[in-house]
Formats: sequence, C-alpha cells, structure tokens
Amino acid sequence: MTLFDMVAVLLALAAGFAYLNARLLHLPPTIGVMTLSLAFSLGVLALGPLGIVDPSDWARRTVSAIGFDRTLLDGMLSVLLFAGALQVPLDALGRQWRVVGVLATAGVVASTLLVGGAVFVLQSALGPQLPLVYCLLFGAIISPTDPVAVLGIVRRAGLPAYLQTRIAGESLFNDGVAIVVFLVIAGLTAGEAGGAAQLAGLFGREVVGGVLLGLLLGGIGYTLLRSLDEYVVEVLITLALVVGGYALALQLHCSGPLTVVVAGLLIGNHGRRFAMSQRTRERLDTFWELADELFNIVLFLLIGLEVLVIPFDPMRVLLGIAAIPVVVGARLAAVTGTLAVLSPVHEFDRGAATVLTWGGLRGGISVALALSLPGGADRDLIVTMTYVVVVFSVLVQGLTVAPLVRRLAR
Repeated sequence: MTLFDMVAVLLALAAGFAYLNARLLHLPPTIGVMTLSLAFSLGVLALGPLGIVDPSDWARRTVSAIGFDRTLLDGMLSVLLFAGALQVPLDALGRQWRVVGVLATAGVVASTLLVGGAVFVLQSALGPQLPLVYCLLFGAIISPTDPVAVLGIVRRAGLPAYLQTRIAGESLFNDGVAIVVFLVIAGLTAGEAGGAAQLAGLFGREVVGGVLLGLLLGGIGYTLLRSLDEYVVEVLITLALVVGGYALALQLHCSGPLTVVVAGLLIGNHGRRFAMSQRTRERLDTFWELADELFNIVLFLLIGLEVLVIPFDPMRVLLGIAAIPVVVGARLAAVTGTLAVLSPVHEFDRGAATVLTWGGLRGGISVALALSLPGGADRDLIVTMTYVVVVFSVLVQGLTVAPLVRRLAR
C-alpha cells in the first residue's frame, strides 16, 4: 500500500467509527473510537481460522506498514502536545508548579522502581523469567502519564480547574524525564552502562535543552506573530513552529515533547494575549482544537488496530492483567508520597490523591516506546503487558474518572 492508501484507510475507519459512536455508543469520541477499533480488530482476527478468506493477514501487513511507534513519536505527537499546551493557563500552572514538578520527576522515577521491582517478583511467580533490568524498563515505559490520553479525556470529565491543571501539567512535562529514564535503562539492557557524568549529560541535553529550545522557538514565533495580523499566515507560523521545532529538537538530541510543550505554553498565553487580534485568536483556536480532535481520534483508532500485530499468548496477557494493580498501586504510592511531602506548604482537598491516581492515564506513548524496543521474546512480553495496561487505563479509568469525581464531591 502507498502512503496515500494507508491514510485513506485510516480516515475512512476513523470517520466510520466516530459516526457509529456518536449515533450508538455516545462515549467520549476517543474512547468510543478505540472501543469500536478493538472490536473490529478482534472480529478480523476471528475470521482468519474460518479458512474461507484470511483478512487478518492483509490487516496485519497494513497495520505493520503504518509503524505505530514512528507515526506517533516522530509525527502526531508534536501536534497533539502543542494543541494541548495551548489550552493550559500559565498562571494556573504556576500555582501548581510544586505538585506538577515533583510528580513529573521524582514521581516518575519512584513509580519506575516500584513497578519494576513488583513485576520482577510477580512474573517470577507466574512463570516467565524476565530479567530485573527489563522489568525496570517496563516500569519506565508504563509509569509516565500520557498527555494525549489525559488531555483528551480529563477535559470532558468535569474536573475542577485546579485538578485539570495538575493532571494536565504533569502529563505534559513528565515525558522528558520518562524518556531519559527509558533511554538509560534501555542502554543497560544493551550493555551500555553509563556513569553519573554521562547520565547527567543525557538529562541536561534532553530536558534542559528541550526547555531552552522551546523558549527560543516560542520567542521567535511570538515575535513573528506580533509583527502582522494575517490569521492564515499566523496559523501557518504556529504549524511550522510545531513540526519544524520538533524535528529540530530530535536532530539536536533534545526532548521534542518538552520543546513543543514549552513553545505551546508561551504562544497559548503571552502570544494569545499580546501578539494576536481577536479574529486571529478565534481562527487559531478553532484550527488547533480541530487538529487536536482529529489526531486524537486517529491515534486511538491506531491503538485499537495494534491488537492485530501484538504477539499475544495467554501467559503474557495474564501477566499484563496482573500488572494492572501493580501500576495503579505504584501511581498511588508516588502521588501519596508527593502530597505528604508538599502538605506543609500546599493545601490539598479531600480525595486529591485518589483523583490524581485514577486520572493518571496511560496511552499511546507507552505503546510506542514498547514497540520501539529491539525484537526478541523479552520485547514481546513487554509490548503485550504494556498494551493490556493501556487498554485498561483508557477504557476503565477513562470512563470512570468523572463518576469518581462526582462521588468524592458529595
């Protein structure tokens, strides 16, 4: 299939599933599309053993050709993160910086260690002998909350504004730390152990470099936007800033996600307030809200279709199911520890730990990181476990976070 053919198939499926969800299921668009996509994929797989025709073979080749990890990490992610960052008020984020900062750094590291250690004990009891370093790698993959899943679902959950800011802010910023932890542990699995100086250099280049590059590119974009009042050109400038800035960050070995998040916060706050006319603000918001919705739907469609190419077997699925309470428990421990440390300087509402834990969704980024690992039995196990946890997170946590908030508010 050509690139045009694959895009045509994806758009047709996305439109069809979105329509069925709007008419029949009435779920949030991303969750509804993912549910229908999963059902479609499982149906295709069920037709294979009938022997009449094997559509699953064609479907597997099509989905494999798309390359989920590269499509998300090197393509869609920049647009989704920038669109999300545009909607986060910087003043509200500033009031929550302690919680966001600790959860996005120490929280990710603590969760990685807790999940890795618990999974190592758990999988040893169930049968598979995954080395400890691979268990820690799974912890690094599954610990960060996914900004795409979080922003798309939490926005519709009716959370109080401050809770939305905490959850969204953490999910936007924890990718930089998570990628560094992932790269470090992945290096250990490949026998490329690094010293403290090398790790510090990696952290500085990825995280600090990404923030500085985002400030630089956001400043350039702000200057350009302020110098004219042509909404078509201004929308094009922001699009070039997102795609070009993300590509530049990857070339400079900086964190692409942090680059576009910082640039998006700058443009979405100071840029919207001081560099745009009312007409430009309306057109810019409309463009990026539409791009956010469309890319989210396609992304969750792809997550559902990935079941066609993920190497399942009963033991791997069982271990993935067993990992669900481990991942949620590690998240709860990281959140509870953060709130306990910050309680002397920050007041928290009743149920804050519960909402932050249950609202910390995992999504496509975890699946993409797992799929980016080199082939092998250990990789297949990690991919399957990651997929099972992500499906639970999106379908179960994503659908129940709003009722949970309403119950706690009584």
